[in-house]
Amino acid sequence: AYNFLQSVQLLADASISFTDNCVVGIEAREDNIKAALDRSLMLVTALAPTIGYDNAAKIAKTAHKNGTTLREEALATGLVSEADYDRLVRPEEMTHPG
Repeated sequence: AYNFLQSVQLLADASISFTDNCVVGIEAREDNIKAALDRSLMLVTALAPTIGYDNAAKIAKTAHKNGTTLREEALATGLVSEADYDRLVRPEEMTHPG
């Protein structure tokens, strides 16, 4: 029991220290978040039901190879229009259950 309580105390102290030294003051850099989201290859899954898995995979591979965004590559293929891309690829809809 003593060792368990010691472990719990160590964990509690570590949590407080982590909060004080690492978490307090963190601010989101929205420009970086937007750029990372635009480069995220996982978004291609939203296109697969419409353009097919193989076409979606080709778009993702090309974007990765060329260092471009999925949007740029998807539009370049002509498989989706800008309006379709914007309607289909909605990250906010992909980040919560149901």
